[in-house]
Formats: sequence, structure tokens, C-alpha cells
Amino acid sequence: RTGAAAVVQARAAIAAGDAAAAQRALTLAGALEVPQAQIAPVALRLRQLQARRAGLDALFAQAVSAQQQGRLDGSPDSALPLYQRILTLAPDRTDALEGREDALTDLLAQARQALARDALADAAVLLAAAKRYDAGHADVPLTEGHYHRALEQRRQRAQGLLRRGRLAPAARDFTAVLAAEPADVVAQRGLEQVADEYAAQAGRQAADFQFDAALQSLQEAKTLLPGAAAIAQAEQAIARARDAQRSPETGLSRSARERRLRALLQRVAAAEAQQQWMTPPGASAYDAVRAAQALAPRDPRVLQAAARVVPASQRCFEDELRNNRLRAARGCLDAWQALTPNGDALAGARRRLAQRWVAVGSERLGQEDAAFARRAQDEAHQLDPGLPELAEFTRRVKAMTEQR
Repeated sequence: RTGAAAVVQARAAIAAGDAAAAQRALTLAGALEVPQAQIAPVALRLRQLQARRAGLDALFAQAVSAQQQGRLDGSPDSALPLYQRILTLAPDRTDALEGREDALTDLLAQARQALARDALADAAVLLAAAKRYDAGHADVPLTEGHYHRALEQRRQRAQGLLRRGRLAPAARDFTAVLAAEPADVVAQRGLEQVADEYAAQAGRQAADFQFDAALQSLQEAKTLLPGAAAIAQAEQAIARARDAQRSPETGLSRSARERRLRALLQRVAAAEAQQQWMTPPGASAYDAVRAAQALAPRDPRVLQAAARVVPASQRCFEDELRNNRLRAARGCLDAWQALTPNGDALAGARRRLAQRWVAVGSERLGQEDAAFARRAQDEAHQLDPGLPELAEFTRRVKAMTEQR
């Protein structure tokens, strides 16, 4: 009876994963001369348990070694994946639980060290990895707090750099935020603003015939935001400046250039006196100013003349927009931009015209005029690709096109 009880104890120990207790119980059963037919199946199960334990022990040794070498994650033979394998097979194994806890503590410490050296993307990867293994680890809230503060500081630094006109470092900071958080709206908008500023800078440099610098600024804008509407405007400004540089008038002597410039400025004054601001084509104040700009874009007299004509182009834009003549409004807007490429009110005007295109396009979409709606979508995108309502309008246009 005692021998049979020893066999029962051995089975229970094996079920509990206690190989040592099972071995002692089987040894006792053998000493009590329990028949081999009863002992053999239990002994086989014990050997299988010992083999499994030996494999897990080997994995545990590998995990400890990897942890000591600082290889915490990133490959199947690093510490955390090995601990995870052990715990999948033996969830109650205390040494593996403790090892994983220590490894996660080290991993989260590495995340905080990455934040200390401004490596936001590295910190994001490490923090995400730690949360995959154990989101409830004691150091996760502390590390997340550091991470979100560092993100906000980098956003604010980038915005400050942008306000001061330091475009390259601002772009680096916005890009760093997006590398860590690709959906960050503030950083996305900031990068768009940097691209717009580079494009505007390209236009200014082209106006001074600094084409190498203009092309460099244009390339910076394209790298940051390839589809920005401001890029197309800058390309047009560079093309106009090249045309102006190739104009026969650019080869004039200084005295001949001055005579030509005075004649153009007199034409501006005469057109102003007759209130011929934007029309008739070729004889308006606007046309004379554009000719003067091609001849001497930075001459103070030309700048003053352009400044006097700008209000007329603005009035033209407002009148055409009010009457829903959107293509005509675009022509006035282009004239306004040509006169003052970096005017503060231009961005707002572009947005208003883009919004009007979306509104009219939506109305025509309701009338199932898909062709006009697509044209309205293109116009709005050229004017202001960041317009919030453009995404939904684009989705609706696409849906109607697919239905057809």
C-alpha cells in the first residue's frame, strides 16, 4: 500500500512539474518493490519532464547570458524573446518572470537614456517594445512621462526655430518628432510651413537672379513636402526670373537701363492716374510694374510702384471671389503674388479661394457633375493642399468617379 502511494505521489509531482519530488517518490516505490509494470510508465513521464526542464534551463541560461551582454531585444536570441518563450511553456516559472522584469527595467532605462541624448525615435521603439512584453511594468509610466515631455519640448523648439526663420534646424526637429510619432499633426503642419518658407525663399532669391541659391531652396522644399502648392509657385517664379534675365533689356548699359526703367515707371504713373490698375492687358499699371520688376526687381522705385498696385490686385481678387468668378479670382491672386511674393495676407487668400472651389465643387457634385468636381478638387489642391476639408471632398469625388 505504501509503494502504491509513492507511485501516486510521483504522478502528482510530475503533473506539478516537480521533477525532484517525482524522482524521490519513484525511488521509494522501487525500494518497496512496487511491480515494474506500475513504475515504468511513470518513470517515462519523469524522463520527458526532465528533458523539457533541461531545454528550458538551457533557454534560461541563454537569456541570462544575453541580458548580461546587454542584448535585451531585437533578435530571437536576445534576452526578452527568450524569457517570453520560457514563460509561454512554463508561465509560473519564477526565475524567468524575475529575469524578464529586470530586462524590462534595463530596456526602459535605455529608453530614458535615448531621450537624454535627444534620440526620440530610438526611445519610441524601446518604449513600444517594453509595452509589448509587459505594459504594466512599474517603470512604464515614468518612461512615458519623460517621452511625452521630450516630444513636446522638441515640438516647441521646432516652432520657435521656424518663427525665427531658422528653417534647417526647424525641419530637423519636426522630422525627429515625426520619426517617433508619424501621425503627429503639429509636426506635420510645421514641416509644411518650413517647406512653404523654403519655397518663398526660392522666389525671393530668383527675383535677385540668385538661381543657384533659389534652386537649393526649392530642392529643400521638395525634399520636405514634394506636392506642396508653394513649390509650383516657386518654380514659376524661377522660370519668370530666368525669362527676365534672358530679356534683351538685361543686356542694356547702365544708362540705357535707367532710361528704360524711368519710362516704365512713367507708364505706371500714367495708368494709375487713369485708374487702369489691372486692365487693359499690356497697358495697365500692373503690366508696367511687371516689366519694371523684370528689369530691376530690387530697385526701391520699383518696389514702391509694386506696393501701390498691390491693393488693386487685392480688390480685383475680392471682387471676383465675391461674384464666384473663381478662375478670374485666381488670375488676380496670381498678379497679387507676382507683385508681393511673400505678402502676409496671401496664404489666407489662397485658402479662401481653395475653400470656395471646394464649396462650388461640392454643389456640382450633388448635381452629379463629376468632371467639374474633379477640376475643383485640382484647383483647391494647387491653392492649398493642407486645406482641412479637402480630404473629405477628395474622398467624395473619388467615390462618385468609381461609381461611374
